[in-house]
Amino acid sequence: MAGRILLILLCLYLFPMPVKADLTDARRAVIQQLFPSATVIEDKLADVPVYPVHQLQELLGYAYESTDLSRLQGFAGKPIRMMIGLDTKGRFTGVKVLDHHEPVFLHGLGEEPMFEFVDQYEGRSLREQIIVQSSNSSRSGKTSEGDVVYFDGVSKATVSVLIINDTVLSSSLKVARQKLEAFAQAAPTRARPDFFEPLDWNQLIERGFIGRAAIAIKSVEEQLGRPLSDYPADLAPIDNEPFAELFFAYMNSPMVGRNLLGEAGYRRFMERLGENDKVMLVASRGAFPHVSADFTPGSSPNRIGLVQNNLAVEMRDLNWLDQNLPLGAEGMPEFAAVNLFRVGGNAGFNPGAGSTLKLHIELARNHLIKDSTTFDLPVSFNDQLFEKVAVAAPPESTREPVWVGLWKERWWQITLLMASLTALTVVFAKQKTLSRHPVLVHRFRWGFLFFTLFFIGFYAQGQLSVVNIYTLLLALWDGFSLDVFLLDPVIFILWTYTFITLFIWGRGLFCGWLCPFGALQEMAAWLGAKLRFRQVKVTEHWHRRLILLKYPILLGLVGTAFYSLTLAEQLAEIEPFKTSITLLFWRYWPFVAYAVGLLVIGMFIHKFYCRYLCPLGAGLAILGRFRLLSWLERIDRCGSPCQHCKNECGINAIRKDGRIDYNECIQCLECVIILRDETQCVDSIIRNKQMQKQRARILATDAMGA
Repeated sequence: MAGRILLILLCLYLFPMPVKADLTDARRAVIQQLFPSATVIEDKLADVPVYPVHQLQELLGYAYESTDLSRLQGFAGKPIRMMIGLDTKGRFTGVKVLDHHEPVFLHGLGEEPMFEFVDQYEGRSLREQIIVQSSNSSRSGKTSEGDVVYFDGVSKATVSVLIINDTVLSSSLKVARQKLEAFAQAAPTRARPDFFEPLDWNQLIERGFIGRAAIAIKSVEEQLGRPLSDYPADLAPIDNEPFAELFFAYMNSPMVGRNLLGEAGYRRFMERLGENDKVMLVASRGAFPHVSADFTPGSSPNRIGLVQNNLAVEMRDLNWLDQNLPLGAEGMPEFAAVNLFRVGGNAGFNPGAGSTLKLHIELARNHLIKDSTTFDLPVSFNDQLFEKVAVAAPPESTREPVWVGLWKERWWQITLLMASLTALTVVFAKQKTLSRHPVLVHRFRWGFLFFTLFFIGFYAQGQLSVVNIYTLLLALWDGFSLDVFLLDPVIFILWTYTFITLFIWGRGLFCGWLCPFGALQEMAAWLGAKLRFRQVKVTEHWHRRLILLKYPILLGLVGTAFYSLTLAEQLAEIEPFKTSITLLFWRYWPFVAYAVGLLVIGMFIHKFYCRYLCPLGAGLAILGRFRLLSWLERIDRCGSPCQHCKNECGINAIRKDGRIDYNECIQCLECVIILRDETQCVDSIIRNKQMQKQRARILATDAMGA
């Protein structure tokens, strides 16, 4: 027996059981594309999930799958899986998309714009601050190391490319900090909260609490290789002053902030900051300020960049220096420019560790030729300002979430949307009073429908979709993260408002007022009537059966999403929203024919798609059953004998007995207007006739008595 056991153990040692290799042929082929000269690709490491890549004995860098280091969900609720290559100097050798479920790329724009976007990472460095912009720019990819690099975004897919960028940068920083010696982090520090004494401007500089760097004219001319007189640019008078003199300070420190802002100002400043926000002041004077004259407040600076641990640190102007937050200290000079920058981003920022401020100087000899150079200005502050932090928080918990920047960028869209929703809420709350003024209600409704179509739909891309429903369900199933849904502020606000109002007025508030494609159908129906197309009235028998179609469509889509998200995204094309609203009918012709066909049918059958096919409407109708109130008033003669409201209801949401079918009603308020109009409501007409007859009898009786 012992011999048999020994034989088995020997066989296991000599012929081990095969294990599933993580480095499959497919992965190896992709990594080989990222490192063409590679001769050896090792298996994934145990400590950090990366694949070391060698050329013979030389380490070229590391390749890794993004989902091993970052699980940020995409727009469809699933992470975008990429293979990323990073060389030993922190430069990207390339990015390859392995798998994704982004609807706008799969079934809209096509995948080519996504591939073109990720191709921009090749050759870029972690030392650069990468900013994704929505429109093309001549600056894209043309800045020097350490400066801001602008990537061309993808129109109609802003959220998706921002998710890609955040995934690439956050995951690559994890790899760089753990595997590349040049990017190792120093011990984390923070400002000492109890360190303060009153000091003037010169004392703050002398003691190293404020940094100063000056660039002489001679130094600039030496690096440019020609005198400044060769540049006809309108430079400020410089006399014996430096070409540029920069001052920088860490404003979170009470020693700096309280002395520069005063007690009340520093308190207001700290109240505005988030828990992990870090702010640096940069001020300058001389011929060449640190920002240009056309610098946009609230954006990233165009002449300076900050680097720490060989990583580009994001800088974004806060635009806070105003009458409510004035900057001043005894002896402080006049500046050509002064800004407060929030610093950190994906790379984070350690205020007590050294860093480098890079000033990029570009001067034009004429409209064709420009010369440029970059000066590295060391940034360090007196160690007394800081104390060490026991444990470094992971970068994901200290940097500003992606959605925060998106909300700031789209602030005016958010403000306009919130104002419009407030106005709509007031109209619905006061509908009984306002319905006595039918002209006003009709004008408001049509004005709001145009606003919904052109601003919410075409411009702000706020078309809700059934895709949002199963994305939410998948997120709840796999692990919910609110950050994903906050990435699109317009969609988030609309969904929040729709969800709340479902339990007050039902589905009609969204379907009748806030759906861009619904507004487009309403306009198509109006055009059909104006062109005198014969309006088809679906019989009550068939109408009651056809309105049920949208519910199995919804159930099929949601069920399919849990089986195959790719298939669910394809089936979701039953919604014409992407073709008509997102892509403005610029798409492969069958999709356009389908969307246009629905609108043409709607010119004969009022809102055909909404009534019978819309899975989003079905989902909202299910939740709308739990509404608290039935706002649309009915009276005894409604339905018996009066059928006027039913005949005027284009969507056929009023039954023969006068009851409102709230599951189908789009809250156009037409029946409310009729009920308040004494010239239209049969009950009012009958009552008026009865009153006239009664008055006539009284007059006749009085005449006979006389």
